[in-house]
Formats: sequence, C-alpha cells, structure tokens
Amino acid sequence: MPNRPPYAVWAPRPERLRLVVRPANEDGEATVAGAAAETVEMRRGADDWWVPDGPVPHPVAGREVDYGYLVDDHETPVPDPRSRRQPAGVHDLSRTFDPGDFSWTDETWTGRQLAGAVIYEMHVGTFTPEGTLDAAIDRLDHLLSLGVDLVEVMPVNAVNGTHNWGYDGVLWSAVHEPYGGPAAYQRFVDACHTAGLGVVQDVVHNHLGPSGNYLPMFAPYLKSGANTWGDLLNLDQDGSAEVRRYVLDNVRMWFTDFHVDALRLDAVHALADSSPVHLLEEMAVETAALSTHLGRPLTLVAESDLNDPKLVTPREAGGYGLDAQWSDDFHHAVHVALSGETDGYYADFAPLSALAKVCERGFFHDGTFSSFRDRDHGAPVDVGHMPTWRLVVCNQNHDQIGNRARGDRLTEHLDEHRLGSAALLTLAGPFTPMLFQGEELAASTPFAFFTSHPEPELGKATAEGRLEEFERMGWDPAVVPDPQDPATFARSKLDWSEAESGRGARMLERYRQLATLRRTLPALTDPAFGTVSADADEETGLFRLWRGTSGPGRAVLVAVNTGDAEVRAEVGLEGDLDLAFTTGDGVALEGEVLVLPPGSGGLVVTE
Repeated sequence: MPNRPPYAVWAPRPERLRLVVRPANEDGEATVAGAAAETVEMRRGADDWWVPDGPVPHPVAGREVDYGYLVDDHETPVPDPRSRRQPAGVHDLSRTFDPGDFSWTDETWTGRQLAGAVIYEMHVGTFTPEGTLDAAIDRLDHLLSLGVDLVEVMPVNAVNGTHNWGYDGVLWSAVHEPYGGPAAYQRFVDACHTAGLGVVQDVVHNHLGPSGNYLPMFAPYLKSGANTWGDLLNLDQDGSAEVRRYVLDNVRMWFTDFHVDALRLDAVHALADSSPVHLLEEMAVETAALSTHLGRPLTLVAESDLNDPKLVTPREAGGYGLDAQWSDDFHHAVHVALSGETDGYYADFAPLSALAKVCERGFFHDGTFSSFRDRDHGAPVDVGHMPTWRLVVCNQNHDQIGNRARGDRLTEHLDEHRLGSAALLTLAGPFTPMLFQGEELAASTPFAFFTSHPEPELGKATAEGRLEEFERMGWDPAVVPDPQDPATFARSKLDWSEAESGRGARMLERYRQLATLRRTLPALTDPAFGTVSADADEETGLFRLWRGTSGPGRAVLVAVNTGDAEVRAEVGLEGDLDLAFTTGDGVALEGEVLVLPPGSGGLVVTE
C-alpha cells in the first residue's frame, strides 16, 4: 500500500471521524494521569482514507501517544484497526509504536528452511510460569537440545482479557500486552535468531473474536454468513480490495517489523473467497517477492481441513503456491494405533493399514469416504513430484489436546513405550515433525481450553457452549473444566520440574536421541515419497516403515508394536545392522529380527 500519514484510517462508512489523542507516560505503561485528551477533526479523501485535518497535539519526541477515533456521534473512542499496541486492552485507546526503534542483532541471520526442520509449538502464556515472551527466551537452550529448528508461537494478537488461546483476537497487528507487547516480541525473535532458531507465528485471518471488534464501524470488513468461529471476512465483495490489503499488510508486517521466518495460517478452509486469484495465492506471491528482497526463506504453512494438495502445489503447476500444510490424518492414524480410541473422526483410522497409507501416500482421506463427514473427502497427493516435507505432522498439538473435554494429553493414556513410539513415528517419519510443548517431558499437566472474557455474559455463553458441544459428542459434562475459571489456565502451565527425574527425564532423553539421529541419518530427512514404504500386520499390531535406500537395500527401519503381545519383526535391511534407538527396556536386535514388547518401538540402521 502507499505510505500513509500517521493516524490515517480507511473508513468509508462514517459521515464524520474525529481523532482523539493524549500523551502516554514515559514508562510506557499507562496514560499520563490527569492528561486531557484532545480531539482533532479528520478529513475524508477520495479513496475513503481519512487523515487529520490539522496539527495533532502531543507530538513529543521519544514519547508514545495514545489515540483512538470517534465514529460519527459515538462518545467513546475506539481503537485503530491497524493498532500496534493496546496497553489497556482491546476496548481502550491504541498506542503508537515504532518498530524501527528496536536494535536488531540478527543482521547475519539467513533464515531456516522448512525442509528437514523440526517445529516446536508453544503457547506463550503456559510455556513458562511467568507466561511472557521474555521468560520464554530462557528456555531456548532446551529447544535446541531437542533438535528444534523453528519455534511456532500460538497467536499473540490482542485479545480481550488476560489469557486466551489467542484465536479470539481482534486487532491483528497488536501483540497481547500481558505477553510483553510488541517490543518483547522483537526481543524474543532476536534471541531466537541468535540461538539459531527460526520463528513461526500462528496468525488468524478467517474470523475475528467476539469482544472488541470495531472494524465494521469503519468499513465492510465482514460479509454475510459465518464459519465455525464467527462472521466471514469480506474477501470478494464491495470494498474487499482494501480488506485483502489489510490482511496482506499484516502478513508483511510479521516478516518485516518482527523478522519472523514463517507464518502458520489458521483454518484456511474458512476463508470464503471467490475472487479470480484466491487470497492464499496472493499471499504466496507477495511472500515470495519479499523473501527474494530480504534474501532469506519466508514460509507459509496452512492449517486446512480439506486434504487438498492444491494448497501446496506450485503456482506454475496450477496451485496456490503455499509451502506446506498440516496433515491431521497422520495424527489420527498414530493416535488410534497407539491408544485404540476410535470414537468420532478416529473411526476411519481403526485399521493399522491407515497409518501405512498415510506414510506412503500423504493423506488417508484422498478422495475416500469419510464416515465422520458422511461424504467423500480429500484428493490424492502427487507422490511422484511433491516432497514429503510439505506435510507438517504431529502426535499432539493444541487442538488435538485442548479440544478434548479435559484437555488431557497422550501422557495420561499411554505407557512409556507407547509415548516413545509416538515420538519415534513423528520424528523418524517422512514428514515435517511438529512437537507440542511438554510432550518431550511426558508432561502430566493438561492443556485445556481457557478464556478470560471480562464480560460475564460472554464468559457464561462460552462455558455453556463448551458443555453443550461435548455433551453432543457423548462426553460427561461433569469432567469438562470451566474455560473461564482461572484455575483451568493455571493447571495448563508446564511443570518444568518434570524434566529433572522419572518418566519426564527418560522421555526427554529419548527425544534428544531422536534429534541426534535426524541430524546424522540422511534417510530421516529424505524428501522423496519414493523412498518410503510401510506395512501393517492387523493381527499382531506390527507396523514397519522403511526410509531411504542404501545400495540394493533399505537404509532405516522404524518398527512399532502397537499390539498387546511381544512380536518378532523381520528387519528387511541388507548389510550390518545396528539398533540405534529403542523406546525402553526389552527391545532387542537378534540377528535380523527385532524383538518388540507391547507398545514398544525401535529404529534399525545399516552400518
């Protein structure tokens, strides 16, 4: 977009707009006590962008200004749609913020590509006891020890209340103040780059939260209709050009002002866009151009429920040109294989062969019938051309844990062998692995759904809606924690002492062993589907996955016994064999046979 003067705002709907300004305290934490707000009339341009119609008071060098807009005859100012700070919350005045004031130390940072990488998903508020970005910096060494390349941060945009998952945000360019605000975010990214870690920011462009959304007062940001989470963004009707620019400028902001390396695009299937060029393709075009200009990889990863490879197919081959997408099918297949749970959307993944198909073909539902959806779902991956790393997979994530009634992790249901097998399948499988905070510690803490809506009626509706949802799914409402209860949030914080002894320490060591193997075994990052083969024995529960090639034979075997009795697995590799990883006691290599106790797994390599 063209450079706009300070306080400019796009607002075709109002007849009158006034700017309200007042000085902020030198400490930057609150508005100067007793300072009077002053009002300046604004002037509409031919393009419906308004600018101050006269000098703006309080332009003190080095001091930020709090400001907002009086729309028509409303007596309470509302925030800037492009606000960079909301120190007093999403209903109060915005605060100016100059991203250029930060002294970056990452001048030599060349980025992190997604291919071959390990991602670690974290929620700022629960990752540390303090729940801040600055506190998270102190844990970066821990991530490095896991072989993590990219830290994925759940949404940090401004949201009403003190704590939230982040998907109720309303001001996409402002960093949540309880996390430390935008300056803390810059410090976090800079520290990550210094440590050699890239940053993935989870962004939400498919809806706006239920509290603090003043955008419709200014312009047609929304259109009729709704998705699962709220009103639809206006991407293809009158005024949509500026709405699309609003989204695209937000994408650019994360890359330029905050130096992030990638964006995770939340639920892109909820972007209703009938334009000749889909918004996702437009994102890909602009991101690729910016990557060229900055001279480092910039990556777009979509969360999608569609199982549609068009998202990650290059534009020259008729796709949208995104870099990667989440594959829930891998999670479902691993979860069912190790836990035996087959309710709801897990039902189709009951055969162990579902896991074999996912590993060899990318998706399980690739045009097949989905009993959960009651229709055919998905499209096949072109395994002859698409690299495996374009699919991001996990055995746990915020959704798959937090959207369970109690927010219970796999830790609560699986023994150590099976937890180790989940890690083995994820980190030694063919796709880009993503870990969820605490899984490497076998964390006993849940990750529940939590909110802190200050409005009593909204909090009540959220809690009741949660109960109704789980009741329809057959869960006992009595076990569903109240998302508004502060204790629900507190219980979801990681307990880092679990890394120091017992099961947590043993599991952490296994994750670190797998990290070392990923760095040293080329077969584990081989991007070709053609070097992946798998089989499943439904009777015994034995799953075998071969990775890479070594002369006439295979280089690596990943084997997991998902059954309840010991199995003896033929390794199927040529040459001298070495048992490089086990999930615990009892796993043994006897000649060319791998002995696997129930739930256990092992990784065999050719010397």
